[in-house]
Amino acid sequence: MEIKEIQELIKFVSKSGVNEVSIERKDFKITIKTTSQQAVQTVVQATVPVAAPVAAIPAQAAAPVATAPAPATTPAASAEAPSDANLITIKSPMIGTFYRQASPEKPSFVNVGDEIRPGQVLCIIEAMKLFNEIESEISGRIVKVLVENASPVEYDQPLFLVEPM
Repeated sequence: MEIKEIQELIKFVSKSGVNEVSIERKDFKITIKTTSQQAVQTVVQATVPVAAPVAAIPAQAAAPVATAPAPATTPAASAEAPSDANLITIKSPMIGTFYRQASPEKPSFVNVGDEIRPGQVLCIIEAMKLFNEIESEISGRIVKVLVENASPVEYDQPLFLVEPM
């Protein structure tokens, strides 16, 4: 079966409303399925070594497949943007475990509403049995702590939201 024939078959299946078409020949098997979103899925299974044009079928068949966009994420992101637009995000400079206090008995380094200044310790990140104090580089007020105590953090992961002063 030639690529042009497969493309025509895909177009036919998507327009006809048929849910599934399977064609089996001695050298390969092709199955074309549609979903309720009118996306077309093509599965080609070769049983005998085939020439190069048939090897390109998955790339050609992938073109008509469509997915529905997720509109719910766009409004949520735009709703948050205006309120956080003037805030500065303090991010983790390393991978490790985030701690808000030096030990369980001691108070947190900073809490929501606290004013911070450059050089002030905000938290500790433990990495490879070393406790690294993370200091502020800005002046401001802590608006939100984005990470739970004693939880793992990744490099560049947001830790705090700060309103600059």
